[in-house]
Amino acid sequence: MTDPLMIFDLLLALAIVALAVASLSVRDLFSMIVLFIIFGLLSALAWVRLSAPDVALAEAAIGTGVTGALLLKTLHHPRYVSGTLGQQTALGVTPVAPVPMGIILANAGFCGLITLGLLVAFLGAPATGPGFDALVAEAMPQSGVEHPVTGVLLNFRAYDTLMEVVVLLAAVIAVWQIERGLSDAPAPVMGEVWQGFARLALPAIVVVGTYLLWVGAEAPGGAFQGGAVLAAVGLLLLLTRAYIPQPAHRGVARGAFVLGTAAFALVAILVAGGGRVAFEYPLEHAKTLILLIEGVVTLSIAVTLAALFHGREPVALSEGGRHDT
Repeated sequence: MTDPLMIFDLLLALAIVALAVASLSVRDLFSMIVLFIIFGLLSALAWVRLSAPDVALAEAAIGTGVTGALLLKTLHHPRYVSGTLGQQTALGVTPVAPVPMGIILANAGFCGLITLGLLVAFLGAPATGPGFDALVAEAMPQSGVEHPVTGVLLNFRAYDTLMEVVVLLAAVIAVWQIERGLSDAPAPVMGEVWQGFARLALPAIVVVGTYLLWVGAEAPGGAFQGGAVLAAVGLLLLLTRAYIPQPAHRGVARGAFVLGTAAFALVAILVAGGGRVAFEYPLEHAKTLILLIEGVVTLSIAVTLAALFHGREPVALSEGGRHDT
């Protein structure tokens, strides 16, 4: 008798491949972004089926939620150029030229080859293997946490996680260098529906983000997942212009950008100064130090993602900025 879960996994895999091809081939930019967001949600579901809930949470929050919001923001940025200049759509976005059929076929063929290669690798892989489970389980009592993923990310391979935080810091620095100025777009009128939604949703988002941070020491969650959820608060405030970044706020924002990287590196330096290898936390302080790192990194991730969504350094014209709506 055929296993229903096997059928479900097969349909899920085929749907992910089909959405990948469609998102690369569709000619309408808005439809492309919607397909990409659906692709991300199904990818998160696939990670759940692969027993990787931490990766699923990160994919849903960052790879789908925040990235989808960034793509939608980019879609409405008035810098698209068309083969028929001057023709604006109802949304104020210049339509792009149609995608040639050759590119569509090339994208479909490329996705098919990747899928075929993964399928061959999967079928040719041994059914069981030693992996690193035994090594991780053996080292967990010295990690300071109970969840193996958190132990790997913040202890066993902390250098790699530090570099991931540095990448986010570098991204927001680059964005602020590229575009500067204040937006002149008028603030929308806050209706009753939005006000009621905000009263319910924003506190709930803060609670969920904080919970994901705290529970990461013992269960799926952690700084990146919690930070991405908390960033949603900033995205909603920016979307509705309930909060408008001002030049006077730059100092606080810059401090929040650097806070996670600085705290991460400072802990490594202090541990190394105590006669240990960097990130070789003393057992009695390991959990405290990891929670400290995750707490400040969560704040940095949330502020950085919101700043990337805003997309410009808020400076006055007298400081060399420009108004660019």
